[in-house]
Amino acid sequence: MKSVETWFNEYAESHRNPINKNIHWICVPLIYFTVIGLLWSIPVPSLFQSVPYLNFATISLVLALAFYVRLSPVLALGMLILSSLMIYLIVLLQGTVLPILLGTYSYGILELSITIFVLAWIGQFIGHKIEGKKPSFFKDLQFLMIGPIWLLGFIYQKLKIAY
Repeated sequence: MKSVETWFNEYAESHRNPINKNIHWICVPLIYFTVIGLLWSIPVPSLFQSVPYLNFATISLVLALAFYVRLSPVLALGMLILSSLMIYLIVLLQGTVLPILLGTYSYGILELSITIFVLAWIGQFIGHKIEGKKPSFFKDLQFLMIGPIWLLGFIYQKLKIAY
């Protein structure tokens, strides 16, 4: 398996332009959030319903975190915290904020996630057009998992946290 530094170096090859990098700082977390929201919205089998928060989002996050632990346990801890905050936000939006803001209109996490997902990917492709390079995931789909942890790596470096 590639090291986290190898992944980061390969990912960085198509993320050198400052405008593209800034777009990624906005769009990658939004895409991560919306993927969780989309998975959260998939109806679960009745077997899952007796366990709170057991759904396709949490199962997928466990698998993603296993991938991150293999790369860097310290970065995986950060991703666990960020993922937990995103789940909290989804639960908050689903249970309180969206119903209050939208009243009886049934615009939920699924619709919100789809809308933000599409807009964030448009932003990503604009960034890569500016960069002049294709997104990394065209080379390897695993790069879709690297984007969020790559950004977290910059935060760790700024905070002088070794990973």
